[in-house]
Amino acid sequence: MHSIPRIASLAAAALLATGSAWASGPDWSKVAATKITVFYPGAAPMEWISKGTEHGGARALRKGESCASCHHAETADMGKKMASGQKLEPKPLKGKAGSIPVNVQAAHDGSNLYLRFSWKQPPSGGGDKMDKDNAVKLAFMLEDNKVPQANLSGCWETCHIDARTMPEASDDKKTKYVKDGSLASGKFYDLLQWTSKGGKSDGYVADKRVMEGGKALVEAKGEKKGDEWVVVFTRKFSGGEGDVALAAGKSVNFGFAIHDDHAIGRFHHVSLGYTLGLDTKADITAAKF
Repeated sequence: MHSIPRIASLAAAALLATGSAWASGPDWSKVAATKITVFYPGAAPMEWISKGTEHGGARALRKGESCASCHHAETADMGKKMASGQKLEPKPLKGKAGSIPVNVQAAHDGSNLYLRFSWKQPPSGGGDKMDKDNAVKLAFMLEDNKVPQANLSGCWETCHIDARTMPEASDDKKTKYVKDGSLASGKFYDLLQWTSKGGKSDGYVADKRVMEGGKALVEAKGEKKGDEWVVVFTRKFSGGEGDVALAAGKSVNFGFAIHDDHAIGRFHHVSLGYTLGLDTKADITAAKF
């Protein structure tokens, strides 16, 4: 378990009440928040993460230590280095924010999981608007402890050197994928996404990324008030193809990403890998309300 800062529900009530206007779901002012800083990862695929001659943490990873156990407290510093081009970014983007602190809240009602993400909008870098339709996109992944090392490296198991937008990519249609991944074997990540244009997707990442087919997503809503974004997902415990089954007492691997400032592809901010538990101890615990 990682030592992640939590915001007590009463102390945070004024800050976290933004989403209470939405009728469904819990009273978020009573749900404690976990602070997770997403960071700009540059061109750092899984192949780099696991190569000891380039990444000192590769040895720790092979010994069973998670990326978060080493790097949770230094994500902002890592993001700053990569966003500036000091490390692992051959083409730094003008004014790209190195990191974004995000408050994550989770709760459930016995049938549905509710996830709420809130953060302050970083200053715009003024670079090209890669995705002209969406100023912001937020996605999260769940994994059912079946993809090797997913409990250690989080969503990095889907990030490879040959994926589109990577410097060494040769196929602009190559998406994220899991090595030897398939729905039949259970080696996949459940992927849900919200876009500021009002879109939502329920898909998965196995041998390729598929942005549809899931049946678990009930609702994904987001809004910006002042300089703060708030995004809330409602997801059924069980669904269909590519949906990880949830249950009280169960813990799954969890990670999320924000495409800020009209970004696409790898030019996002990502979290390290954490655990999400329902009524059980985890990095983020969703309690019943």
